[in-house]
Amino acid sequence: MAADAIRAVQISTRFPSVHGAPIHFGDPSLIGISDINQPEFGDAVTIKLDEIPVFWACGVTPQVALEQAKPPVCITHSPGCMLVTDHRNSQLAVL
Repeated sequence: MAADAIRAVQISTRFPSVHGAPIHFGDPSLIGISDINQPEFGDAVTIKLDEIPVFWACGVTPQVALEQAKPPVCITHSPGCMLVTDHRNSQLAVL
């Protein structure tokens, strides 16, 4: 639903240091995604008829750059497995 997508934007905007607001919501083709059911990374998700897809910037993109740069050490994440810290959301929020 549009209201859910808008609420996701409102909530996540408060946390720019941990993904922040989505870069896009709505038609995936407008950001270069030709087939939402065939992701380049991770598993496809089901998008119901009354749902609007929402897209955040992703940590997988820098991982591809790191594979090319081949630094001696790098700590990162894998799709669906984010870094967990002892920081509280209240410490990360900007509003």
